[in-house]
Parts: sequence; structure tokens; C-alpha cells
Amino acid sequence: MPNPCELRDKRVLVVGLARTGVATALFCAARGSIVTATDTRTEKEFSETLAPLHAAGIKIELGIHRENTFLEQDLIIPSPGVPADAPVLQAARAKGVTIWSEIELAGRFLRGRLIGITGSNGKTTTTSLIEHILRSAGFPTILAGNIGTPMISCVEQSADQTITVAELSSFQLELIESFRPNISVFLNLTPDHLDRHRALESYGRAKARIFENQTEADFAVLNADDPAATPYAPSKPQVCWFSRKQRVAQGAFVRESEIIFRQAGNESAVLKLSDIPLAGAHNLENVLAAVAATRLAGADAAAIAKGVRSFAGVEHRLEFVAEIASVRYYNDSKATNVDATLKALDSFPGRILILLGGKDKGSDYTVLQKPLRDKAILALLIGAAADKIETQIAESVAIERAGTIERAVEIASHAARPGDVVLLAPACASFDQFQNYEHRGRVFKDLVHQLERQAASTTSGRG
Repeated sequence: MPNPCELRDKRVLVVGLARTGVATALFCAARGSIVTATDTRTEKEFSETLAPLHAAGIKIELGIHRENTFLEQDLIIPSPGVPADAPVLQAARAKGVTIWSEIELAGRFLRGRLIGITGSNGKTTTTSLIEHILRSAGFPTILAGNIGTPMISCVEQSADQTITVAELSSFQLELIESFRPNISVFLNLTPDHLDRHRALESYGRAKARIFENQTEADFAVLNADDPAATPYAPSKPQVCWFSRKQRVAQGAFVRESEIIFRQAGNESAVLKLSDIPLAGAHNLENVLAAVAATRLAGADAAAIAKGVRSFAGVEHRLEFVAEIASVRYYNDSKATNVDATLKALDSFPGRILILLGGKDKGSDYTVLQKPLRDKAILALLIGAAADKIETQIAESVAIERAGTIERAVEIASHAARPGDVVLLAPACASFDQFQNYEHRGRVFKDLVHQLERQAASTTSGRG
């Protein structure tokens, strides 16, 4: 149930004016708060973003974060990209100022049930799949969170019957207070964002806060096959497991060629593995997690099977782009860490030309050596992390320093032979050369479609 706070006449500071920050500032202003919004970017770096903020009477400070502004507030809402331990936030915290993430604020006003999904990899696919299954089964749903639409933007459309399905990042979860999903899903834990969290343990603790306020009436879904995640199993909510390797006491697992759901000692077949349209063992895990979550939410086995079969996948996640001269091109721009790239490599039998690189997040790329040796024929390096990656994967695969994604696609198109796979799975963030991973993925797809048009033109010219 919502635990709303009184926002009228409260001094609220929103830090960061990307999509979430703008939505949060407007939400608070509409409820009578005295809102200030701050961003280190200058006014000329914004386009139409500022107009609605000005219209709502929001004070805007750009170019610098002024400490005095932080100290004068009742509530501060930093955007997910702002580190929780930033000096200005530490100073405000020391003075007793309340600091929440946007999901904490949204959770206090959101009506209906909430399913929250976190983990290092597979969040977006699993979140999208859960929402798709429930919507296909006739439940009124909202898709929200780190997947694109801030939760705060969904408050008005929520109702008592609504199920909000939200992707949640560690950055969002580390600044919660009473935030409570009815069903929480912790998919896996692998090294990521260590440039911010510094240690895997800190990253894991931030993720595990998803369970913190759950009660005995709630459910927690965890990966029984992931030894890094299993220690975070909570004590209060009812724990439900998913596994592709073993039978579980309660949850979803694989038996022979079927997914089985077990609860209170009763087992039922949900769907055949051959019905899953997504490639890769990691996507089987995502489906198992979705089966568990949707079954707990009240969907029956037939509806879940129908939803899985009709799921088209998610853009930028092992997304097939085109086949040109018998070479297949795949966009996995969402592979922003090493583990996601390992999973992408594991999805193909071999003969891979892989695009790696971008903004390093403190990752260890040496673990890519064996799969690159086994599966890849060429690594095309782009972006700021190219030096580090080249050093750490040296001698495992042929390496070409492409620099840009445009050059990498051009080189790959000449080097690839029929039957090969050209795979964008960068193992890095995108912010050195792109706005975000979606931008990177769209640029890759545009380049591949240009090649496709050129190939079609050449073929028709010969005809």
C-alpha cells in the first residue's frame, strides 16, 4: 500500500535533469513543493528540457552544484546517475536532509501491486517479458523503472487493480527507505558498476535492498544457480527459486524438456523449452524468473506459455539486425558489462567478429580470453577502453583497433565470410561516444542497414 508523504510547501531539490529528474521535478511541483532543479550542464547543453520546468515555476541552477542549495532543502532526489556518496549529498545528509531516490518517492504514491526486478544482467528482458505475459493474460499493467519510463511518471495511471512491473538498478535501490515490491526478483550478481560501487559486496548489498521492506505476505524470487546471489536470500518474504540445473523446493525449474512450477508441494508443467523464442542459456534463466513471478502474480500456466511464445524480445538485447551475404549481424548493445558479453558469446557456436569497447566501468576483461579464443575470429575495439581491453585479451584472438563503431562495422563487413556472425556486445558503458546504449545500438543498426541496402543495390545492378 502507498505510504505517501506530504509534499506541499516542502523544499525539494532534484539533482540531475535527465528524463527521471525532469519527471520528478514536475511531479513535486504539481503537489505544491518549492522545487529547485540543479545540473552540472550549462543551459546551452539543453534543448526543450527546461521549458516545462520554467512553466511550472521551478528554480533552475545550471553549471555547478552549489552546496548551500543542498543544505537548505527538506528533501533531495538525486537522479540515478548521481553517486549516493557525492560530497554535496554527504554534506546535506550530515545536516539531516532526507535523501531519496525517485523510486522511493514514487513508491509512496503508486497504487496497485508492484513487481520489481534487479540483477546485473537480464533485467530489461525479464521485466519486459513479465509485463508482456501479464498483459497478455488480461491484467492491467504498467511497464516502468530503469527500462525507460520513470516510476514517478506512472503514478497517475496506476490504480488498485494495476500491476506495475519495474526494472530497478542498484543506483535506484541504494537510496530507498520504505520502498516495497510485492514480488521482488533478483536475477544474478556479477561484477558491474565497480567504478561506482568499488566492490562486488557493496554492489550486491545495494541490489539486495529490494528485499529490505518486504513482509511475510510478499515474495522474493532468486536464482538458485547463482552462488553470488543466493546468499542474499531474505528471511521475511516467501522465497521462490528458479533454476535451469536443479529441482527447487518452491519455484520454476527445468525437467527434461519442460519448465515446471512447484508451489506448496504441487507441480505443474508450464511450457516446453522448444516454445521459448529467445536464444541462449541466459534467456532460459530470464524465462524461468518470469514464469515464477507471473505465476505468483496470479497468471495461470496456459496464459504464461502463450505470453512466452508471443514475446518478440527486446531491442538491443541479442537483437537480430540483418543477414547480408550469409553473414548475420546482431545488436547486443545492452551488454554493458563483461558477464553480459560472455552470455552473448555463449549464444553462438563460433566464427564471431565481435565489437568491444566504450567507457570502462572498472571491469576485468581477462575472463573474455577463453571464450574469445574458442568462439571469435576477430575483436574490433572501439572507444576509450580499447587500450585496457587490448592488453587484457592479447593473444586470445586477432585484434583490430577500429576506434569508432562506423569503422568497426566497415572492417567487419569486409572480413566476415558466409556463416560468420558480427556481434556488437561491447562489455562497456556507452557514454564515451554515445548518449546511452540505445543510441549506440541504433547507430550500429543504421550502419548494418546501410550495408544491407548497398548489397541489395549491387545485386539488382548485376541483374
